[in-house]
Amino acid sequence: MEQVTLVLGASSNPERFAYKAIISLQKRKIPIIAIGRRETEVGGLKIRKGMPADTGQVHTVTMYLNANHQKEYHDYILSLKPERIIFNPGTSNRELAILAQEQGIEVVEDCMLVMLRTGRF
Repeated sequence: MEQVTLVLGASSNPERFAYKAIISLQKRKIPIIAIGRRETEVGGLKIRKGMPADTGQVHTVTMYLNANHQKEYHDYILSLKPERIIFNPGTSNRELAILAQEQGIEVVEDCMLVMLRTGRF
């Protein structure tokens, strides 16, 4: 099974960590779904808006939104039933972490870019 990663807070701005994460995932040929505020693209990958229903099975959700901006996505993220949620620096969200753990979703507070570089992803 492909381990699809959903990047929430995706950006086409090369200075943003979400952009760097998408590029890093692409280099490793990890399937990506990118959701951001604007429909744009990064390296040929379309960044979508909203909460697409056609994601298929998502293995990992990696957060690039702060806790306040995550609220509208709580139910959506949980409905995807991912194996894990990675809260990157600045995205910690105790409320969502508790809800996720109650559903058996692994919660990781770490930097996905570091995880990729060190083989912990």
